[in-house]
Amino acid sequence: MTALSVKNLSKTFTMHLRDGVILPVVDNVNFDVAPGECVVLGGPSGAGKSSILKMVYGNYGVDAGAIELLHHGAIVDLATADPRTVLTLRRDSIGYVSQFLRTVPRVSALDVVAEPLVIRGVDKTEAQGIARDLLARLNLPERLWSLPPATFSGGEQQRVNIARGFITHHPVLLLDEPTASLDATNRAVVVAMIAEKKAAGVALLGIFHDEDVRNQVADRIVDVTAFAPKVAA
Repeated sequence: MTALSVKNLSKTFTMHLRDGVILPVVDNVNFDVAPGECVVLGGPSGAGKSSILKMVYGNYGVDAGAIELLHHGAIVDLATADPRTVLTLRRDSIGYVSQFLRTVPRVSALDVVAEPLVIRGVDKTEAQGIARDLLARLNLPERLWSLPPATFSGGEQQRVNIARGFITHHPVLLLDEPTASLDATNRAVVVAMIAEKKAAGVALLGIFHDEDVRNQVADRIVDVTAFAPKVAA
């Protein structure tokens, strides 16, 4: 059984500031991700890796194709789901760790990390305890936990971002360059956390430009250049 199945997915962008020029991105994208597997999207910059990840999460619409997600035992096509269903899928079935933390003014790092659990009905005190453990594991100094992350360094913000993304137990987890701003010590921590997610049966789909990290976490690499749009002769 696959947790995530991408079928015949295609995407173009319309450049409205350039007289409506159509820019093809990817065409006929097909791959599956099984529980306990980490599939990595490979290929050069500009090949469409991030666009595929954003379509799978529902941030980008699709021109054609399906994104089938296992949700409470049933298959749901995220590509055609209404906004309310997409929000439900994000709450229960698909998580996302982006390269950038969306900081919220006056909300502490601890509460930023704990929030996904609180939204799912976990007691706030319990959620904060789990958040503390994650922040400590990611070597974020305890003096920062009560502060809003807006003033943190890039690496510190990314560790908050990772803790927030990993705190839940979504069956599918998307990773967009999670180690990009991290030093070697914290990259190793994230590699270990990914291994634990795999062992727990989570299906992971990610982008990793760090070759060493990619080689450690990838069970399979999908070459996105295979989905380059065909150019008419």
